[in-house]
Amino acid sequence: MDAALRAGIAVYNAGHYHAAHDAWEAEWLALDEGDDERLLHGLIQFSAAVHHARDRNWAGAVGLCESAGEYLNGLPADYRDVNVDTVRAYADALAADPERIERAEPPSLTYEGRALDLDGLDAPAGVEAAVALAEDLGYDEAFVETGAEYAREGLTEGELNEFGVLLCDFATEPEQRALVATRLRQHVQRRQRREEDVAGLFD
Repeated sequence: MDAALRAGIAVYNAGHYHAAHDAWEAEWLALDEGDDERLLHGLIQFSAAVHHARDRNWAGAVGLCESAGEYLNGLPADYRDVNVDTVRAYADALAADPERIERAEPPSLTYEGRALDLDGLDAPAGVEAAVALAEDLGYDEAFVETGAEYAREGLTEGELNEFGVLLCDFATEPEQRALVATRLRQHVQRRQRREEDVAGLFD
């Protein structure tokens, strides 16, 4: 859960509020009921509230702020090292006055006392951030997710392979994102061709 949690926080802090939801959703859906599930559910609702408020969907923002508060209510102020108390306070304030988002930026999310940014993510979180950003920014998410699967295989074995490097670059280098995406696609296609070449040889 930690990689997805940190990825979503950094993506949110970069202003990609909808993509932050994507970073957290798979982990949230896999969790049983409990405090971890409530944290991710609350953060998902909160990021969606900010997204809708920025689009001037006041009713949607208010409803999501209220549900975010319900999920986060009762969690410690810094549960999982996230500034939950700040999120709760802002969700309450935004529910009361959703137009406040036009007067001031929403608060940053912090992890272990600092506002994470995309450049500060380690490789596991960087890979998850790239997947979330790709979908939100309109890239072909199928090959990005395949690249992420190859990257996760390497990370499980303690290796940051070429897929992990490219995905981290995709997350942290917005000006080079299209070029990195092209290179990632080429690497994925090359790997897939190799796998197809040996498939069935020993059946």
